[in-house]
Amino acid sequence: MADLFQNLYVGFAAILSVQNILLCFVGCLLGTLIGVLPGIGPLATIAILMPLTYNAEPIGSLIMLAGIYYGSQYGGSTTAILVNMPGETSSLVTTFDGHAMARQGRAGKALGIAAIGSFIAGTFATFVIAGTAIPLSKLALSFTAGNYFALMVLGLSLAIILAGGSVIKAVCTLIIGVVMALVGADQITAEPRLTYGIQVFYDGFDIAIVSMGLFGIAEILRNLEAPEQKPFVGEVIGGLLPDRKDIKDSAGAIARGSVLGSIIGIIPGNGATLSSFVSYALEKALSRHPERFGKGAIEGVAGPESANNAAAQTTFIPLLTLGLPSTAVMALVGGAMTLHGVVPGPQVITKHPDLFWGVVSSMWVGNLMLVIINLPLIGMWVKFLKVPYHLLFPMIVLFCCIGIYSVNSRPSDVLEVAAFGALGYLFYRLKFELAPLLLGLVLGAMLEDNLRRGLILSNGNVWTFLSEPLTLALLTAALLALGLALVPSISKGREKLVDED
Repeated sequence: MADLFQNLYVGFAAILSVQNILLCFVGCLLGTLIGVLPGIGPLATIAILMPLTYNAEPIGSLIMLAGIYYGSQYGGSTTAILVNMPGETSSLVTTFDGHAMARQGRAGKALGIAAIGSFIAGTFATFVIAGTAIPLSKLALSFTAGNYFALMVLGLSLAIILAGGSVIKAVCTLIIGVVMALVGADQITAEPRLTYGIQVFYDGFDIAIVSMGLFGIAEILRNLEAPEQKPFVGEVIGGLLPDRKDIKDSAGAIARGSVLGSIIGIIPGNGATLSSFVSYALEKALSRHPERFGKGAIEGVAGPESANNAAAQTTFIPLLTLGLPSTAVMALVGGAMTLHGVVPGPQVITKHPDLFWGVVSSMWVGNLMLVIINLPLIGMWVKFLKVPYHLLFPMIVLFCCIGIYSVNSRPSDVLEVAAFGALGYLFYRLKFELAPLLLGLVLGAMLEDNLRRGLILSNGNVWTFLSEPLTLALLTAALLALGLALVPSISKGREKLVDED
C-alpha cells in the first residue's frame, strides 16, 4: 500500500505543472466540446484532435489524449439527458431514464448525479489501474518473443470476434491493416517494401492520417447523409445538486457500477458500452420497483454513467502493461505513444515512470476538471446543440486539415486524409467494420517484430513457438476465438446488429 501511494505521488508530481495541468484542461474541454455532438464519439474525436498533441512532450501529449477520451465520453451523457441523442454508444442507456428526468424538469439532477457517479467511478478506477499495473508489468516482462507474438495474434483474433457485421469482412479489413503496417522501410534491413516506387510510402502509413480519414472525415460524411433533426431540449434544467434522497437511491448503483465497469473495461472489446448495458440490467433486476425504470429512475442514470466512466479508464490497463490495445481508441493512443518514441508495454513503468504514473494520476485530475468544466457550461452546451450540423461540419473539416498539415507541413498529408475519408465512407456503405483495420495497422508491426525476433533466436525453428506452454495456450485461445466468431448463430446476430444500426 505504501508503494501504491508513493507511485501516485510520483504521478501527481509529474502532472502538477502549469503546462500539464493546462494540457489536461484543454483535452477535457475539447473532448467534451466534440463529444456533445451526437454521432461523433470518442474514436472520431481523438482521430480529429490527435495532431494537436504532437508538439507537446510525451507525458503532456498522453495526458491531453486521455483528457480528450474521457471528456468525449462525458460529453455524450449531456446530450443523452438533454436532447435524447447520445453523443456515443456508451451513453445510449443514459437516454432511457436521463431524458425522462429532463422531461419532468429534473435534468439538473440527472446531470448532477451523472457527474458525481462519473467522478467516484473514475477515482475507483484510478486506484484499480495503480494497483494492478506493477503485477501485470512484471508478468509481461517475463514474456519471450514467442509469447508476445502469440499475444498479438490473440489480440487480432479478438478484434475480429468483437467487431460487428460479417466475419469475412472483419477478417478482410484486419488483413488490410496488417499489410498496411508492412508498407515502408524494413525494420532490420531498411529496404523499401510495398512502396511501388512512391516516395510517400517509404515512411509507411501515419496512424494519425489513417485514423483521421477513416474515422473523422468518414464520420462527418455519415452524419451529413442522415437527415437533421430538431431535438427536444428540456425547458427546465432545475437544481444541479441531487438531494439526500437522490444520493441514497443512487449510492448502491454508483458503487456497483464502479466495480462492474472497472472489471469489464479490462476485457478486450467496447467495455464502456457493454458495462453501461450490464449495469442498467443489474440495477433494474435489483430494484424493488423495476417499473420505475424508463420513466425517470435516477439509479438508471447513476449506475450506467459510473460503469462506462470506470470502464473507459481501465481500458488503459492492457495497453500500458501488456502493450495490447483492447479497443480501437486504445490503438490510437498506442500509435500516439509510438510516434513520441514510447513503446507501449511493460517497460513503460520502468523506463518512463513519470509518464506512466503521470497519466494514471491525470485520470483523477481530469475527472475533477470535467465536473468543474461541465456543470457551469450546461447552458452553453444546449445552445451549441442547436447549431445546424450543415453549418458546423465545414469548421470541423477545416480544423482537421489545419491540424494534420501543421505536423509535417506536407500538402500530401491533407490529400491522404481526404483519400482515407472517402475509403472509410465506402467501407461504411459496404458494411465493413473499420476497427479491425486500425488494430491491424497498430499491431501488425509488433506482430512482425516479435515473429522475426523469435525466429532469429531459434535459428529459424518454427516449432520453438509451440514448445512454450504459454505461447501454445495463447495461440489456442486465438483459434477458439475465431471458431466462436464462425458459429452460425453468433455470425447471424452480428450481421443483424449492423443491419439495425
